[in-house]
Amino acid sequence: MRRFKGISDARGVIFGSMEKTPIDIYLMDPLANFMGQQTTSGIVLFASALVAIIMANSPWADEYARLWHHKLSVGYDDFLISNTLHHWINDGLMAVFFFVIGLELKREVMAGELRNPRDAVLPIAAGLGGMLLPALIYIAFNPSGATHDGWGIPMATDIAFALGIVYLLGDRVPLSLKIFLTALAIADDLGAVLVIAFFYTSSIDLVSLAVGGVFMVALVGSNLLGVRNVVWYGILGIGGLWLAFLLSGVHATIAAVLAAFTIPATVKISDNRFVERIHTLVTRFDRAHPNDVTLVTDEQLQILDDIRTVARFALTPLQRLEHAMHPFVAFVVMPVFALANAGITFPSDVLSHITGPGWSSGCW
Repeated sequence: MRRFKGISDARGVIFGSMEKTPIDIYLMDPLANFMGQQTTSGIVLFASALVAIIMANSPWADEYARLWHHKLSVGYDDFLISNTLHHWINDGLMAVFFFVIGLELKREVMAGELRNPRDAVLPIAAGLGGMLLPALIYIAFNPSGATHDGWGIPMATDIAFALGIVYLLGDRVPLSLKIFLTALAIADDLGAVLVIAFFYTSSIDLVSLAVGGVFMVALVGSNLLGVRNVVWYGILGIGGLWLAFLLSGVHATIAAVLAAFTIPATVKISDNRFVERIHTLVTRFDRAHPNDVTLVTDEQLQILDDIRTVARFALTPLQRLEHAMHPFVAFVVMPVFALANAGITFPSDVLSHITGPGWSSGCW
């Protein structure tokens, strides 16, 4: 992603003149350069998808399939949530992905490509069209009968792989197009999730949903009251909102996007004040009497702690979370999602189907 490259360049300028240890030279720097490439996350994503396809069509296909159906339980005593590993990935890890996407979308709405509400209308309308048109086509061919209830199946798209393709192309895709596709994919995916929740879920626990609403109000209230501690939002968002949605039967990724929009996007110190405070603290640090050893003095330690606090106040919690979570999403969440969901099994005679007359005549 673009910001990884910018971060890598900035780190090179700041830390380039420092004395480097062997671990920096042989591990940390190559790893930072690898992760700093714009196309790296896309390459990792599609490599994971390729591994999944190979495993699903290999002699280990049964072991591969059984892996994702292992049960994983979380809780204690009578309060125990038990789901398959595949379910935890799609409702748990992917909630992290949707949370970061929600942070990005909020940032773009506040100060980016979607700041003008009119700019957001087109991708949202396109997302709705991407849901309604396939459903209408399906209903036209299946007006009644047992297959009629499947109208919601063609509505869903895969935002993860769609965005993976976009970011794989790097600078060859304009930023405005990336934002448009991101907003379109989110609108489409959330709409499809709502359809699944309200039309294809056998039962929705209204009590759990109401509890989720209470936690949502608490998150919004925390924002309005000026709470900026991301751990507090994590407790309310994961232990409250996400868990309540998970237990309600509504797709838990919706909770992730809702939680993202409650993260504060304001700073506690202005740019000018930040520069003044940092200049004062750096001057104090320069004048502080050193130890003449590698350890800092108590005075220097206090000044460094003040610098860290001022720097934290100059950055919004939204941007701090987005910056911190992007590598985890790009290099852990997305590859694991691909490994668990891209395992398409091909028939043993697939080549004969492709090269046979049925394929050439368009009937396969």
